[in-house]
Amino acid sequence: MSADQHSRPSHDVPTALPDCLSGPILITGAGVSGVGCAKLVRMLGVEMAIADDNPASAEVIAELGAEALTTAHARERITEFSCVITSPGWRPDSPVLVDATSANIPVLGDVEVAYLVDRAELLGPRRTWLAITGTNGKTTTTAMLAEMMQRHNPASAAVGNIGTAIPDALLATPRVEVLVAELSSFQLHWTHEFTPDCGCVLNLAEDHIDWHGSFAHYGADKARILRGAINVLGVDDEHVRAMEPQAAGRTVGFTLAEPEPGQVGVAEGWIVDRAFVPESESSGPGIRIRPIEGISPAGRAGQLDALAATAMARSQSVAPADIAAALDSFGVAAHRGQVVHQVHEAAGTITVIDNSKATNPHAADAALKGFSSILWVAGGQLKGADVSEVIRTHGERMVAAALLGVDAPLIAEHLGSLYPQLPVFVSTSTDKYEAMAEIAAFAREHAVAGVDVILAPAAASLDMYSGMGERGDIFAEAMRAAFGTSGGGDV
Repeated sequence: MSADQHSRPSHDVPTALPDCLSGPILITGAGVSGVGCAKLVRMLGVEMAIADDNPASAEVIAELGAEALTTAHARERITEFSCVITSPGWRPDSPVLVDATSANIPVLGDVEVAYLVDRAELLGPRRTWLAITGTNGKTTTTAMLAEMMQRHNPASAAVGNIGTAIPDALLATPRVEVLVAELSSFQLHWTHEFTPDCGCVLNLAEDHIDWHGSFAHYGADKARILRGAINVLGVDDEHVRAMEPQAAGRTVGFTLAEPEPGQVGVAEGWIVDRAFVPESESSGPGIRIRPIEGISPAGRAGQLDALAATAMARSQSVAPADIAAALDSFGVAAHRGQVVHQVHEAAGTITVIDNSKATNPHAADAALKGFSSILWVAGGQLKGADVSEVIRTHGERMVAAALLGVDAPLIAEHLGSLYPQLPVFVSTSTDKYEAMAEIAAFAREHAVAGVDVILAPAAASLDMYSGMGERGDIFAEAMRAAFGTSGGGDV
């Protein structure tokens, strides 16, 4: 079967909106997601109210033509509404959502509402939905795929947790025809009919268990993305492989191994498509796309993201040359494996990599794979996560470790237990600049040619920093100050 035969099905008759959107509608929160949904509801011409306890939101709510309610008042009037539209930041155990569920009032998320409006063709012909989720790598994969799709169809855009909010994308001028959506488990939790043309699960590891209640529930919410005709799965991940029976349509695996028929993988150093090829060639070597080396971000995680994006692009008949060109030009987003400094010495290069986005052990594990000589910079809030497996897996390739933040002593304890000869520095400073300067001074002392200094914290940042972005920025600044140019410089 050719790639063209795997493109999205045609739709002859628009589907009417469900009765629950007939109004009046309650929207929880007047943030970016809530405002976007309110604009869609206003277009439907139905009454709406927005529940938000922040007095500063009153003006925004009034401009939207909605009634402003406190959450307490919303709970008192919950039976007046045909449905509740919630933002992904609202937990399922939020009282207003619990009350709605108890009263058998549907609760929809922003993705679901946008999808229902699009499916009903209220804003023109239905769009193509390409949706990506996973514990790690969502943003990079989405950005890669958006670049590929824009070469194939310029009316493509990255949306969701990257780029434009989905409701805003539906209302955008010029029209967005292909929605390349990064979706969180929070957003997927509130979907019921959402069916992307191609859905992808990259990987799965324990995360947000406090929100979902268990790893099983977290995985079940991720699996909601697998309702479409084509489902792309990261088959190198055992938890994702186990999702295959839940996929509604055809499954396509992506792997760093040599691909089997029906997969996208790596053969003889090249990305190879053996999934979207003519049926007469299904047993052949497949279609070569580009070399696997030289992809940004460097390392195994970036390569897997590229394979996933390639599989999804091929499902939409994107030409191999367009995929290769997109990967050639792609630059990794900040704090996601970005090379922030290099020092070129006679014996080789010291490379400094900012992966501040690696805020849990699973992400840190992915960030450290593919590097042979690592000076690990880590620490922050572990939030109860077990970091020992990351250390056990990568410790033999570490030349030293530099730690900061509230759980630095716990990480140091694991390092000392598993690799007692490894030089380890623990900053005791609670000043975000001073602590990182101490880390950088230690790194300068212990890094030699050929070493990659990698910030892959395995922990959240809010014990010391305003977020992972600030942590990464201060890391980069401190490393540049400590290392200087030494014959090289920033990249």
